[in-house]
Amino acid sequence: MAAMLKSYSSTVCFPASGFTVFRSNNATNASNKRSSNWKPPQAAIIPNLHLPMRSFEVKNRTSTEDIKCLRLITALKTPYLPDGRFDLEAYDDLVNKQIENGVEGIIVGGTTGEGQLMSWDEHIMLIGHTVNCFGSKIKVVGNTGSNSTREAIHASEQGFAVGMHAALHINPYYGKTSLDGMISHFESVISMGPTIIYNVPSRTGQDIPPHVIQTLAQSATLAGVKECVGNDRIKQYTDDGIVVWSGNDDQCHDARWGYGATGVISVTSNLVPGLMRDIMFAGKNPTLNSKLLPLMDWLFQEPNPIGLNTALAQLGVVRPVFRLPYVPLPAEKRIEFVNLVKQIGREHFVGDKDVQVLDDDDFILVGRY
Repeated sequence: MAAMLKSYSSTVCFPASGFTVFRSNNATNASNKRSSNWKPPQAAIIPNLHLPMRSFEVKNRTSTEDIKCLRLITALKTPYLPDGRFDLEAYDDLVNKQIENGVEGIIVGGTTGEGQLMSWDEHIMLIGHTVNCFGSKIKVVGNTGSNSTREAIHASEQGFAVGMHAALHINPYYGKTSLDGMISHFESVISMGPTIIYNVPSRTGQDIPPHVIQTLAQSATLAGVKECVGNDRIKQYTDDGIVVWSGNDDQCHDARWGYGATGVISVTSNLVPGLMRDIMFAGKNPTLNSKLLPLMDWLFQEPNPIGLNTALAQLGVVRPVFRLPYVPLPAEKRIEFVNLVKQIGREHFVGDKDVQVLDDDDFILVGRY
């Protein structure tokens, strides 16, 4: 019996992982086998046994093709009450103004909407609220991206569960990964529903190169790319049949009419949605584009959304409340905005109140909320 046990080779199966391990107690045979057939270990991808949390009910669903045809998407501002909570009345008013002026989609909780300053509970609640109130009138794209794949998966499951029409996903930032890791990150979420990939190296510190997008384009649920690198990159994608939205307001006119972009995901359209629709729908209009360029330059002289938050407060459509670390632009820049509104025409801007220069003491800065 001892001899039998000594020479016995056992096979151990692990059904959950799909691996079969052969184990031998014969040291001599093992040594010979290692010296003749042994190969260095390679990374193995453990089979993904995670079942997607999804529904195939169609009440608020939309197809990837429906997302691909959107020309004007607004990266929407999130307004606050004095204690830092969401001001849903002001938010609803902002969304209604977008709908009234022909905007086709909105990004909820993106960089402009300060998703980075929200808890995931707040984030998903705002997506759900937007779908519930406006989902039949405008496409709701939830920013459920994260530099943590686990969080991106969980947030995307929840976002689609509450009815968002598409997801916006960014590449992992700060704790950057390799290009192969980037592809694996996106592949973990892209199958859940229509997805827009967001490339903004100035914020992430890492470009998403074309071969990554071309790999992801094999997925039927890739709606397209929000591209901030420039119009030459946009042309490269559109030549390959990949849908692209310009992520740079000051380049979007030329991107749309000269480089094949489908449209723009815009910050400026928070302020002048009707004029931005004209730029995207009415054909080449360099005169209108030139008229809006000073406003676009003003909006981005400090990191977004500082300029936008300041502008909307001075237009009287949101309370002058900032979640830190954002603070309003200085007084001289606030005066510049009032002059820009007068030059372009107050009637083109959202809201009904007269634009005014706010004092420093008018602003509320909230660090805990």
